[in-house]
Amino acid sequence: MRSTALILIGICMLIGADRSVSSDVFRCTGADGVSYSDTPCGETAERINVPDNRIGGSFDSNLPDLPKQQESEPEQSRTATPPVESSACRYIPSTDLRRYIIREQVVKGMTRENVIKAFGRPPETYPVPQETWVYTTDYYGMMYELTYVYFRDGCVENVVYRKP
Repeated sequence: MRSTALILIGICMLIGADRSVSSDVFRCTGADGVSYSDTPCGETAERINVPDNRIGGSFDSNLPDLPKQQESEPEQSRTATPPVESSACRYIPSTDLRRYIIREQVVKGMTRENVIKAFGRPPETYPVPQETWVYTTDYYGMMYELTYVYFRDGCVENVVYRKP
């Protein structure tokens, strides 16, 4: 009997919590100043849009907008310049970035500073033909693996693991 009552209370709380999340918010200006309410509080009530911030939303909602091409440019000026290669840099959410650094992992899109935090200073670097950092992994005093980190425009373009 008691467990049934607890289940009913839990269901009621969930229903009430769901209603409070999806309810409207109104901003009212009066003689006492500004107040907020879940019901319209007069003719001057202004509906406030509250974005959904529950877990499971879209993680890319805080990304900056990509620059749009200018339509006013003449067609010949766009074709006269060579196409710009897309940058190897990509957005990595801060939680994922911290996880990669803690696990000592390097992934595409990281900056040089991120790689240094994850792997440390590189023992070997090669600036040409493409900036490459080489790391060695030792296992019981013997070289076990070579890690090549390739950069383009200051960001990791590729990571290759090879046996010596």
